[in-house]
Amino acid sequence: MPTLIQTDPPRPARETLPTMYDLPSEEIGDPGMPDEYHVHQATLLDETFRPPKVSLDEVFSAMDLNLYYDVRHTSWYKRPDWFGVIGVPRLYEGRESRLSYVVWQEGVAPLVVVELLLPGTEKEDLGQTSREADEPPVKWEVYERILRVPYYAVFSRERTELRIFQLTGLHYAEVTGHGGRFWLAEAELGLGLWQGRYHRQERLWLRWFDAQGNWIPTAEERAEQERKESEAACLREAQLRQRAEQAEQVAAHERQRAEQERQRAERLAELLRQLGQDPDQL
Repeated sequence: MPTLIQTDPPRPARETLPTMYDLPSEEIGDPGMPDEYHVHQATLLDETFRPPKVSLDEVFSAMDLNLYYDVRHTSWYKRPDWFGVIGVPRLYEGRESRLSYVVWQEGVAPLVVVELLLPGTEKEDLGQTSREADEPPVKWEVYERILRVPYYAVFSRERTELRIFQLTGLHYAEVTGHGGRFWLAEAELGLGLWQGRYHRQERLWLRWFDAQGNWIPTAEERAEQERKESEAACLREAQLRQRAEQAEQVAAHERQRAEQERQRAERLAELLRQLGQDPDQL
């Protein structure tokens, strides 16, 4: 890490503290890649986290990304399964994807963090472990006391159980009675349990829903909906052309019939004149 020299007057922390380029972006010790379920579940959260009144250019979400949280210990980080932030550029400094999320550089903590419980990490995720004085804080302490993340959700796929913790005062309070659907007013989105098929797997998933209770569509669902709407528009256009052609055929038939009537009337008038009668007097 480069030496950071302070000046008088002091330079702002954004200039003197490490950036994402200075900090590791991978787990130390090679813990292995997340399993397929974790990747797909986090991707589903990512695809459907679309606050309706915020530009998507001002929304950032990530899965399995280093989250640096303490300016006093700049090498400490946590790696949430998924987290979402509102009010920061989607791209780092408007240019590129993030290598990590450095809170003292970004200036905005996550609005919501989701952890997918595993037997080996469940106790830490639920704040049921302790630490020595010289050790980094556990996830629960980081989310609750340091970052003050307003919403913390944990999901156990084994028990198909969603637990929501909301920051109330200084501590998290578990939200009860949500029935598997919880509304986040700040995002104008709800987080809920959805039984469905995603990445060719039918199971219970976490995903976001809108104010009407409708599930926010995934990229594939949006593409399919756009395809159906395009097909429907083409069908409507074809039907309009067909009706226009039918109307033109009817009009042409009426013109032809009117012309035949006119010719018949002229022949009758000529015959009457040959017989010495004036057709206009009849």
